[in-house]
Amino acid sequence: MKTVGLLGGMSWQSSAEYYRLINEGIQARLGGHNNARSLMLTVNFREIEAWMRAGDWDRIAAHVCQAARQLEAGGADFVLLASNTIHKVAGAVEAAISVPFLHVIDATAAAILRRGFHTVGLLGTRVTMEQEFYRGRLESHQLSALIPEEPSRALLHRVIFDELCRGEIREDSRHVLEGIIGEFQQRGAEGVILGCTELSLLIRPEHSPLPVFDTTRIHVDAAIALCLA
Repeated sequence: MKTVGLLGGMSWQSSAEYYRLINEGIQARLGGHNNARSLMLTVNFREIEAWMRAGDWDRIAAHVCQAARQLEAGGADFVLLASNTIHKVAGAVEAAISVPFLHVIDATAAAILRRGFHTVGLLGTRVTMEQEFYRGRLESHQLSALIPEEPSRALLHRVIFDELCRGEIREDSRHVLEGIIGEFQQRGAEGVILGCTELSLLIRPEHSPLPVFDTTRIHVDAAIALCLA
């Protein structure tokens, strides 16, 4: 069994989900008292969030790369970054380590293509929805991603940072997201990407009129497969 290197803390709520799902997945596959061999390093999200607001992505990249190097030095056989938004600096992380980096967008694109879909809605932070690094990488896999209109993007960003990152699950926010997904369906989306690791805390498949691609579970499944390869 390979050792998983989990780079988390962005936020710790979703990192806890990663840890739980990885270990549940290993136990389900191997049975008994088996669990994953893993290392986790969590950064302080307060620092990351402040640098994001300041637009200081060089500082974020340096901080996250140092954390990834710590995981490698500790014996991780591969590294996964438990945040969609911070994949904006994924290229720098890949260059900073010599072990494989498991990219969430590539794993998600593969899951969508296995369903035979080509147009999906994308939910996430403003950075994820509006900047090129995420939709551009999806497009490299021949996928087209729709994003919500501006008022919905602002609301979704607030829900993620002010509620979900603090562990607050609100039914009214769930209803708003259900409405956004319904709009995606009217615009021709075949599925919806939960492109923020916290969104799976709020939206389950039964809440969506479209098939849901939960990046947290998809990323975890890819990590388990690599762990057991």
